[in-house]
Amino acid sequence: MNQTQWEQLLAVVAGQAVDPPPVGFVIDSPWLPPWAGISTLDYYASESKWLEANLQAVRGFPDVCFLPGFWSEYGMCTEPSAFGARCVWHENDLPFADKTVASDEGLVTADAMAKVPRPDPRTDGLLPLVLKRLVHARSAIEAEGHAIRFAVARGPLNIASFLLGTTELMMALRLESDACHGLLRTITDFLVDWLRLQKQAIDSIDGIFLLDDLVGFLGEDDYQAFAAPYLKESFAAFDAKVRFFHNDANGSVCAPHLAEAGVNLFNFGFEHSLADMRRWLGPGVAMLGNIPPRDVLGRGTPDDVRAAVRTTLDGLEDKHGLMLSCGGGVPPGVSTENMRAFVDEARQ
Repeated sequence: MNQTQWEQLLAVVAGQAVDPPPVGFVIDSPWLPPWAGISTLDYYASESKWLEANLQAVRGFPDVCFLPGFWSEYGMCTEPSAFGARCVWHENDLPFADKTVASDEGLVTADAMAKVPRPDPRTDGLLPLVLKRLVHARSAIEAEGHAIRFAVARGPLNIASFLLGTTELMMALRLESDACHGLLRTITDFLVDWLRLQKQAIDSIDGIFLLDDLVGFLGEDDYQAFAAPYLKESFAAFDAKVRFFHNDANGSVCAPHLAEAGVNLFNFGFEHSLADMRRWLGPGVAMLGNIPPRDVLGRGTPDDVRAAVRTTLDGLEDKHGLMLSCGGGVPPGVSTENMRAFVDEARQ
């Protein structure tokens, strides 16, 4: 993002009312390669194609704050690859990371979780390639007037779900609670190392962006036990001005506790209204949302998008700490016309 967008974002997370509300979108490989006219695999494999696709986006939508901005990623494979996950690639679809922790009829043993090693982000999996891509592209990004602002990672439970499997993780939280804490300890220590390494390599970074939809699968007690302490440690990896959390599953359980975890910007699912989310979050956490991403932004007409932008503001009396977006990342298939309709309506 450029300096003006960064300053707008800082104003939003400081709880200020920006008029009109700025527009921000989380974009990555589900949307960007097909929109830019390249294959998903080319987007991952070529530094030049990745850079040009991102430049095409920031040039095409100069009034949009793209988050995290020039995201160097390999889909869901990035962090699991450091733990030894086998990554399966497709020309025009997202890659997938196979499970690394064996289970017996869906049950993962404490011994299997205890054997999960703590990776070194400087050497393991795809992480060195993620960082080198940013380092190599930095001068071109800055020549365009933009800067790399965020250290980015999947959250502890998200990574655990790829190592064990989602169902297996949910079962293990009940049946092997102590071992799950040991696994989440290993993952969180690794995450802190990874976030700090990104900051050390690129001194323009002043934000942390964590994505963890598995948090939305938990009730109150399990959130406090298995999510809250590890999220808090991860967001404290270094002193960041923006601490951005994405969870577009159920956000009602975690929202009242996010300020305590250090979060000051939350991107949540479209099922929650802005008014409800503001009540749950309290005044200390800014909101990024919140029209339906697939059914409206992706599949609707420009008029549908404009109507949804108007509707999402209904009932929200206080527009402090708000950046307009969709409820989650931009999905595949969103057209240029729909993106522009969103921006045009937001200006109204």
